[in-house]
Amino acid sequence: MVETQEKIWVSGSPRLWFRHKSGARQCPGCHHPITERLIAEVVDEMGLENDIVLVTGIGCTSRAAGMFKFDAVLSAHGRPPDVATAIKRTLDGEPIVLTLQGDGDCISIGAGPFFNAVARAEKITVIMANNANYGTTGGQMAPTTLLGQITSTTPEGRTPHFGYPMHVPEMIAPLKGVAYAARGSVHTPANYQRTKKYLKTALQKQIDKVGFSFLEILSACPPDWHLNPVDSLKWIEDRMIPEFPLGEFKNVDKIE
Repeated sequence: MVETQEKIWVSGSPRLWFRHKSGARQCPGCHHPITERLIAEVVDEMGLENDIVLVTGIGCTSRAAGMFKFDAVLSAHGRPPDVATAIKRTLDGEPIVLTLQGDGDCISIGAGPFFNAVARAEKITVIMANNANYGTTGGQMAPTTLLGQITSTTPEGRTPHFGYPMHVPEMIAPLKGVAYAARGSVHTPANYQRTKKYLKTALQKQIDKVGFSFLEILSACPPDWHLNPVDSLKWIEDRMIPEFPLGEFKNVDKIE
């Protein structure tokens, strides 16, 4: 008699995430698809697929707008917080609204919409993928580019003359409208799971109508970093995390 063994699903493509027909949509080693996977898993596990709207800006993150089995909107460059606010307010605060933006889209051209949404304590959640450069347009210096980092507009490395990297969760944590601010990474399985918990907490703050919630995710960009995918993981560990420490910077259940 042959004994049968029960099969248990361990891992695979998330239920709410499409596989693109053309294959890879991003460069080899890019972490944007990993972030998309994380979002799909969280939305599924929290049972939000019929209640959530994703808003993307322009850049590498914009391709995510068509990759989920739930509602998504592609907005103008830097304007996802404005679009998210309109959706949230027009529909009487019912949908859970999540933006997915690059660091340039979020805090360079999108600085006005972003910081004003924070000031208004909008009940939305913003994810900012930080790859320390403008990935889509040629690897130019971005607000998060590290000192000494070579980009197409800082060929000898960024110096203080061009400013310092912006630390967004730390910057907005003292502001009254913020309910949650954190920074995670997806460059290791352990960090992936930790960042997944951060996103669940950020979305729960919105569900509970506490205030603005924000999650920064460190994201590899091998072509513009001039590194292979494996070395990019080490660069995140050795260069990015010392500059951008991981963790929660604000977590409150009530805004006084």
